[in-house]
Amino acid sequence: QVQLVESGGGLVQAGGSLRLSCAASGRTFSMYDMGWFRQAPGKEREFVAAITWSVGSTSYADSVKGRFTISRDIAKNTAYLQMNSLEPEDTAVYYCAARERVWSSRDWGQGTQVTVSY
Repeated sequence: QVQLVESGGGLVQAGGSLRLSCAASGRTFSMYDMGWFRQAPGKEREFVAAITWSVGSTSYADSVKGRFTISRDIAKNTAYLQMNSLEPEDTAVYYCAARERVWSSRDWGQGTQVTVSY
């Protein structure tokens, strides 16, 4: 199991930027990938971005392509989500998740709130 702690959320105006961090501990040596998900009020949790831990391959939801960048620092066991050109529609609780295999269930962090004002 992997323990995850997110940080970096906050309130920002539309067009602004934030960088989220997700620090992992525990069975980090066996991680296959880490991802970011978000859940807005009244909506289901949705995929935002993911990165494979060893190779660094990335994938993004269409809604954030070109605005968000996921990265990782293996030495620090930390993943990042750089969010630029933020829009009010990006307002949500952002969760970090990790899994050991592509078919494994994910371990989740507690979430961090991102609020984008007009």
